[in-house]
Amino acid sequence: MVLRTAESRRAIGTTEDRRTILERRRPRRRSPVVPWLFLAPALILLFYFKYLPMADGLRMSFYEIRGYLGDRWVGGQNYQEIVTDDQFTAALWHSAVLAVGTTAGSMFFGLILALLLEGSSRVLWFVRTAAFLPVVTTIAVVAEVWRILYHPAANGPLNTILGWLAISPQPFLADEHSSLLSIMAVGVWRGAPYDMMIFLAGLAGVDRSLYESSAVDGAGTWRRFRHVTVPALRPVFVILITLAAIRGIRVFTEVFLLTNGAPNGSTEVLMTLIYKLGLQQGELGIAAAGSIVLFAATVILTVAVRALRRREA
Repeated sequence: MVLRTAESRRAIGTTEDRRTILERRRPRRRSPVVPWLFLAPALILLFYFKYLPMADGLRMSFYEIRGYLGDRWVGGQNYQEIVTDDQFTAALWHSAVLAVGTTAGSMFFGLILALLLEGSSRVLWFVRTAAFLPVVTTIAVVAEVWRILYHPAANGPLNTILGWLAISPQPFLADEHSSLLSIMAVGVWRGAPYDMMIFLAGLAGVDRSLYESSAVDGAGTWRRFRHVTVPALRPVFVILITLAAIRGIRVFTEVFLLTNGAPNGSTEVLMTLIYKLGLQQGELGIAAAGSIVLFAATVILTVAVRALRRREA
């Protein structure tokens, strides 16, 4: 009886030890509140510095802001003025042209760079890093460098190179017909490396057996690119078109630092017009209405591209 009692106690102790070990090994259930506590500081800053000003901007778009005299309700008059204004129409057209040109140019050169720099060689990694520098460089520095390059005199950097090719000096930013194209070139130069990196990520996911099969079937380089590479990169094209189009519509810093809308408003875009209306002319209500129109255009563009992508899928 004593032996059986001792054995039963050992068995009970062993069972309890196993239960204790199993309980220790089981992952503890964390409260769902813990992740939100870590996110709380960032969410508070985001709400205070982004969403609260957006809500206040929406409110201001329906008022005539008069400072110490008190705001006066005007309803949709601000939207009517901003939409029917000739300056707004011209700025909208310039923004659309700049967005289309910058998007097409950056994607074209980004794809070429990605095709040239695809691979795992260390030299290619160095070249990719060097090519990506325009993206991480401060836009103020980039604009100042390009402003110096675009110096319209005959001894300007770019005009000197054009002189070597027997081309007459160009005004670049100083002429109404070439100023918008000059800013577009800066956007393409800055956006192409960013698109290159996304294209490189897309090319890494292309099935290599498709290239081998097409080569066996006698397809050349162009046919392989057209029938294998481009269809595989279709989702990448959709993403880049969305990002680049939004970036092109909301362009501000390049235009502000290079021309500030000059000469004669030939480079005026929506963002610079809104800035001038709000902070230079004091028309805060009209400027707020313009910002809401710009925000609505961005949302519509994003939703349209996503709907087109779902339809193709």
